[in-house]
Amino acid sequence: MKVSGKVFAALVVGLLLSAFVRLQTGSIKGMVSPADGAVRAWAESSTDTLKADIVSGSFEITNVKPGTYKVIIEAKPPYRNASKDNIEVSDGKATDAGEIKLEK
Repeated sequence: MKVSGKVFAALVVGLLLSAFVRLQTGSIKGMVSPADGAVRAWAESSTDTLKADIVSGSFEITNVKPGTYKVIIEAKPPYRNASKDNIEVSDGKATDAGEIKLEK
């Protein structure tokens, strides 16, 4: 079967584009209590570290690749940092980490 140059070029371009299809990222959201007790939320995995500010007790860490994360809440004194393990992020979905309570 003979393939014309234009058809061949279109096939190559199609294959290259499909190889570079953007991986859909997810997010991790949650609440911190007390609402004014923390400044930042961190998401850590074996390959990534991401952060987001905490506003009115809420946070959402965006552009999170699929995988398993530990969420760390950076607390203000007199509170201590808190964390939550095994947060599973799926492709293109928002994962709710729930409420993370800070202790003094």
